[in-house]
Parts: sequence; structure tokens; C-alpha cells
Amino acid sequence: MAGSGSGDLIKPALAMVSFQIVFAGLNIFYKLAVSDGMDLRVLVAYRYLFASAFLAPLAYFVERRSRTKLTWRVLGLSFVCGLTGGSVAQNLYIAGMKLTTATFATATTNLLPAVTFLLALAFRYEKLAIRTSSGQAKVAGTFLGIGGAMLLTFYKGVDVTPWHSHINLIAANNGGGSHSHPSTNYAMGSLLCIISCFFYALWIIIQAKLSVEYPFHYSSTALMCVMTTLQSSAFALCFDRDAAQWRLRFDIRLLAVVYAGVMASGVMLVVMSWCVKKRGPLFVSVFNPLMLLVVAVLGSLLLGEKLHLGTALGAVLIVAGLYTVLWGKGREAGATAEAPRVSELPTTVHDGDKRVDGVAAPAPPRLLAANSI
Repeated sequence: MAGSGSGDLIKPALAMVSFQIVFAGLNIFYKLAVSDGMDLRVLVAYRYLFASAFLAPLAYFVERRSRTKLTWRVLGLSFVCGLTGGSVAQNLYIAGMKLTTATFATATTNLLPAVTFLLALAFRYEKLAIRTSSGQAKVAGTFLGIGGAMLLTFYKGVDVTPWHSHINLIAANNGGGSHSHPSTNYAMGSLLCIISCFFYALWIIIQAKLSVEYPFHYSSTALMCVMTTLQSSAFALCFDRDAAQWRLRFDIRLLAVVYAGVMASGVMLVVMSWCVKKRGPLFVSVFNPLMLLVVAVLGSLLLGEKLHLGTALGAVLIVAGLYTVLWGKGREAGATAEAPRVSELPTTVHDGDKRVDGVAAPAPPRLLAANSI
């Protein structure tokens, strides 16, 4: 019995570690693609195009016997989900990453639980319950996250990178050209990343409604990816009709969009869905900060990024806020375990998500790897 219980824990844990590593890689590919000069709007459009091509056949074969007929309400919710969690959130997140670093942008994705809690209060999905320990924990975690975000934005500090690598794939990929030293603007970049968190949190709330209306997570996710593809393609074409931006060769741009669409929004969706089914959304959520650690290591080793004291301290506060909110949610869930349950909002989201389309979101009973958004 003990061996069986250990196996039931080890497999989901390994799956979630793999998930975080894949999404950390997504942030690295994002940074390389935009540093190569790829239009970020085109990048988002191609990501969801590849995701749609992967998920649509999967959804057809897996849910063809159980799926109910589409309604206009489901199509409308899918359109809004694609707009908030896909087109808008992903474009803002990648724009923020372009102006900062992969590590910095990834750190902001841990604000999602706090932002989601605030919006859930506004939409009356959550109660403040300030007199209870769970309510106090969620409020404290929210303030910790906001404080960490402000520290990330307004304080840079000294270089605290524990090692200095001579590898810089951004410079090597561009041959020292004009894109090898992209401009940085931490104030604007952090603002864009935080706004993307608000849109992604709004997506979670709308997604909760969609999961009730249409509880077929492969089909609804494929539908949202198709909607996002149409929206982001139209948006990209309004601003950039240069055929060269849309032409894909066997280079970092093709690798980035295939990796983002197939691995992040496709394969990892199935992995996370399985983990939520096995261990629940809270188990999935606790692995979220691992992506920040992996991105920080890969960014310093491969992209020539430097870790500054403000980023490190801000990330610590944000992660502390994340776990405080999760602890509060866990206490709340335990207190209401015997009562009739209403569908809860997920407590954290990935985007690169993040993500990023970084960041992927646990949502009972379905998920969308986004950022991942």
C-alpha cells in the first residue's frame, strides 16, 4: 500500500516538474524570437495556429462521443476567452518581456493568484471573510504579491547573479546585429506584464463560466485556440503586412512557434489535465515558482541576463504571497469539505504565460496552457 501511495505522488510530481521546465523553455524561446526581430503579434498568431492544428484533431477523437452541440452562448464565451486569455494577455506579456528579461517577466506571473482573488471579490465569486484565518491569509498574500511587484518595478539594485556565463544565444543568433542588444524599459515592461495578469485573471473568471456551460475541456480549449488564432492574426495584419515577418524558415522563429503551439499549448495541456484529475488544482499550483527558478538559471546561462537584487527580492515576496494565498485557499477548502461545493476559481495560472501563452491555468474541470496564459 505504501509503495502504491508513493507512486501515486511521484508520477504527478514528475509530470508537474516537466510541465514547469517546458514552460520555462517557452519563455526562453519567446525572448530569442522577439530578440531576433520577430513581430510579437505574429508570434502570438502562429503559436495559436499551431496549437489549434494540434488540439482540434485531439479534441475530435477524444470527445466525439460525449460532446454536446455548440450553442451561440458557448461560441460567444469562447470568443471572449480567446480575446482576454489569448490575444490580449499574450501580446502584453511578450511585449513586457521584450522590454525587460525572461526572468523578470516570469516573476510577474506569480501575481496571478492575488489578481484573480481581487477580481473574484469584485465579481462576488469569493468572499473576503476577513475574520477567518483563510481570509486573512488571502488578503495578506495579495498585499505581499503587490509589494513584490512594486519592488520589481521600482528597484533594480546590484548584480547578484551567482555565476557569469559567456554564452549569449541572443547575440549569437543575431550575429551581433541590430537586434543583439534590444532596448530595455523596466517601468513600461513591468506595467505591461502586470496588465497582462489582469486580463488573464479576467479570462479565468470567464473560463469558469465556460467550463460549466460546455464541460469538454479538449473541445473548448481547441475552440478558444481557433478564436485566438483568428483574433491575433487579424490584429497582427492590421499593424504588420510585411510578408517577411510571416515567412517561416527553419530557424529560431519556427522553433519558437512550434514549441509554443505544440508543446506548451498542446502536450502540456494533457499533462496538466491529468495532474489536476489525479491530485487536484492546489497540488498543481504549488509547482508554479519552479518555473521562475528554471528561467532565472537558463536566462543567466544562455541569454546573458543578469539577476539584480530588486528582481530577486521582489520575486521572493511574490512567491511568498502566492503560497500565502494557496494556504488560505487550502484552509478554506478544508473547512467547507463537508458542505455542498460550488465551482471554485483556480488559484494560479502559468504564461510565459505564463504563462505565458507564459503562463497555463488549472481550471476545474479543464485547463488551458497559455502564456500561458
